[in-house]
Amino acid sequence: MSLVQKLGPHLPFLRRYARALTGTQKSGDSYVKAALQALASGTHELDDLPPRVALYRLFHAIWGATGAQLETVPESATTISERVLRIPPRHRQAFLLTALEGFSPEEAAQILGERPEALRDLISRAQSDIENVLATDVLIIEDEPVIAADIEALVHDLGHRVTTVATTRTEAVKAVKAARPGLVLADIQLADGSSGIDAVNDILRGMDVPVIFITAFPERLLTGDKPEPAFMITKPFQPETVKAAIGQALFFHEEKPVAA
Repeated sequence: MSLVQKLGPHLPFLRRYARALTGTQKSGDSYVKAALQALASGTHELDDLPPRVALYRLFHAIWGATGAQLETVPESATTISERVLRIPPRHRQAFLLTALEGFSPEEAAQILGERPEALRDLISRAQSDIENVLATDVLIIEDEPVIAADIEALVHDLGHRVTTVATTRTEAVKAVKAARPGLVLADIQLADGSSGIDAVNDILRGMDVPVIFITAFPERLLTGDKPEPAFMITKPFQPETVKAAIGQALFFHEEKPVAA
């Protein structure tokens, strides 16, 4: 099997992880590109590990030597962006690798070059910081009642409030006009054949809000040729994955000023 065949299926998810780690599509993609260039040029090689584990370990070799070193930790955290920078990069990495990417603690420890016991401590510290995020109002765009109920329960467990569960694009846009959410959780394929992507685009034209897509069709989002979400979860999902993504989305998002 060629290197492309080994790594290809994992690249969309590495890009998702890199964006969650850095907070932006541009920054995340740039580090994934740097890792692949290092591999292609021969300056770095894959370790003798399962392909996905080896790929993420390579990414961290690049990130640890560049991106993590460039972060400036503010003396006081007055914005969301500043607050997340106060969480040490190592803590964020351990948390995201296990909760968002689904690696076992043992695999995450291999990726980061840590002992499993130390890895669990990093996760615990990151979780404590993320749980301190302020509660917000959440709009759920999901047409499957059972899935919507599961997501709503997870949102309530984290201390947030669900304002509306919309099942169509029209309902979602109407809900935003009635109550401005602080977070949107959206499926792609909706009840009347409308698109959650279109619904989100409609919403983002009128306000700046973090969005997490929860979908069985990740390939419709991770195309590489247009703006893509920093946060995307594949169905069927694990509850802890959704919780992790919510915490990260709220931590990383800093609303832009609205033009007068």
